[in-house]
Amino acid sequence: MDENTGMTPELLIQGACASITLRRPEVANKLLPEDLTVLRAQIEQVNASPGVLVLTLQSVGKHFCSGYDIAEIANSQNAGSSFGEMVDALENCRAVTIAAIQGGVFGGATDMGLACDFRVGGAASQMFMPAARLGLHFYLSGLERYVTRLGVDTAKRLFLTAEKLDARAMKDCGFLTHLADGTDIAAELQRLQTTLAGMAPLALLGMKKHLNAIARGVHDKAGIDAAVQATIASADLQEGGAAWREKRQPQFNGR
Repeated sequence: MDENTGMTPELLIQGACASITLRRPEVANKLLPEDLTVLRAQIEQVNASPGVLVLTLQSVGKHFCSGYDIAEIANSQNAGSSFGEMVDALENCRAVTIAAIQGGVFGGATDMGLACDFRVGGAASQMFMPAARLGLHFYLSGLERYVTRLGVDTAKRLFLTAEKLDARAMKDCGFLTHLADGTDIAAELQRLQTTLAGMAPLALLGMKKHLNAIARGVHDKAGIDAAVQATIASADLQEGGAAWREKRQPQFNGR
């Protein structure tokens, strides 16, 4: 089997948690054109699964993802099937998303990480954005994610100098939201997944959606007000209050 073809991403849904696994470890999980369609279809499947609250984007092997195949870069900008549109779909996923960055994350894969709500790394995590070194101007939504998540000065530092960051620097600049003590990120990842899956669905998913919109400067006041009222009228709010008073874990049903 050609190492560049490998295996397309795999979606697994288990109750409230789902995962998409990148499966080309021989080439640091480089993405090929066909992966963009597969990933968008898998994200849509998660969106159509109301019981899923958490989606983890993860990889097999040493590295998280080395980005898009540079040999195919001219084919990554086609309207309707571009790399950026796939990453936008990931950002707009209904579920709360986590990027499990156990090793290197490079190029466009850094934007995939930023599109996720959380990014968990470990001592072996590292990143860099070589666009300027390659002669490529990055697409609009990716530039926006860098600026809104990391700030314009950090975005300039990473885009314009192609500086490589280690795990601690990734955490310090805000790229990693969680940093495990060692190289094994499994325990830290599971703690975050369990925490998120235990939250009230209406509040969790509603606030994820509207926080992202606020970050983009396109928030919908009426939509936020409606979401607030929906939670006030929900059975989950009653359950949450009762569980708090009774000092027990709440049992939410998303209504």
